[in-house]
Amino acid sequence: MIPARAVVCLGLSQLVGWGVSFYLIGNFGPAMQAELGWTAAGVYGGFSWGIVCMALASPAAGRAMDRWGGRVVMPAGALLMAAGCALLAVTQSHGLYWTAWAVLGAGMRLTLYDAAFAALARVGGPPARRAMSQITLFGGLSSTVMWPVGQALAGALGWRGAVAVYALLALAIIPLYRALPAGRYDASADDPGADRPAADGSPRLAQALYALIVMLTSFLTAGNATHLIAMLHGLGLAAQAAVGVSALWGIGQVAGRLMELLFGRRVPPIALNTGTALALPLCFAVGLAAGQPLPAALYAFGYGACNGLLTITRGTLPLVLFDHRVYGALVGRLLVPGLLLTAAAPLAYAQVIERWGAAAAMLLSLGAACAVLAASAWLALRFGRDGATRMRRGPP
Repeated sequence: MIPARAVVCLGLSQLVGWGVSFYLIGNFGPAMQAELGWTAAGVYGGFSWGIVCMALASPAAGRAMDRWGGRVVMPAGALLMAAGCALLAVTQSHGLYWTAWAVLGAGMRLTLYDAAFAALARVGGPPARRAMSQITLFGGLSSTVMWPVGQALAGALGWRGAVAVYALLALAIIPLYRALPAGRYDASADDPGADRPAADGSPRLAQALYALIVMLTSFLTAGNATHLIAMLHGLGLAAQAAVGVSALWGIGQVAGRLMELLFGRRVPPIALNTGTALALPLCFAVGLAAGQPLPAALYAFGYGACNGLLTITRGTLPLVLFDHRVYGALVGRLLVPGLLLTAAAPLAYAQVIERWGAAAAMLLSLGAACAVLAASAWLALRFGRDGATRMRRGPP
């Protein structure tokens, strides 16, 4: 059992950590571009480089989490985030700017959801699913809390001063990681089958399907989140209405995670992933009519809810598919393609929107969502029964 204090502390670290790293460019990108005099590609390309560095660091980060646990690894990640923010605050050159994002990328991989999931799997084993769901609620509020905080800091101190404060906030979350238990999870001696992974007989197939699902959902998230307002406006929604409707995406994420936490305890991760994948293409089909307010709202809220649930299954699927004792190393390796595609997605969507319009970008999303559904259905047909059996072995 993972202590409630550990869940709350880890959740708070996610709320702050996402805000001072992943969402930083959304807050300060325009101000950076205006002061530094760089192109948008020069400013936002640094963020994409940071995501690439996350991918490059992922296998080593996973192995480190298996060996030393979150109490050791995640504070190191927070130190790297603080260092990256400090470098950004004083940057005057492209070289230093891209170095800062490389440091931030490594720090993000050691502190954000994937690191937190691995830390919880190490100390909680398969029953850590509920804790994983709980910390995503905190992370889902990060943009809601940290965007206004960042804007207020920038108004008072300028973007450089705000990013310097972000470095201090990254340091401030380090003590929170001490709440994580130091030991490892051990299955109950009277249930020797509890450690048997659902994918024990076909691990390569399960790994390939999991990596494909994560890769495509990451591509969808990065592309749609980056260009959400532009896509809605390009489909015919008024600019002011597009801004308002886009807020439903974050609300949908939190609502989906809250519903899973309240009512999804007995739903196996494979079944939850399949049900969410069924709804995903419907969201983008509705999105094709997002020139009107009601379909636009349904698309933004519905896709937000699906994305919130898929964030949870990204962490919980490996608990039933694979051996939790090598969770960090295995998932760290399988995440690499998804992280690389995350870095490429904003540019890919920008090119599609520029050349063929917002409707083409929505069709691209629809096609990717159908591929997610196909992979999820295959995963469920091949491994769903074993995953459900393993869930029933867990504590009530």
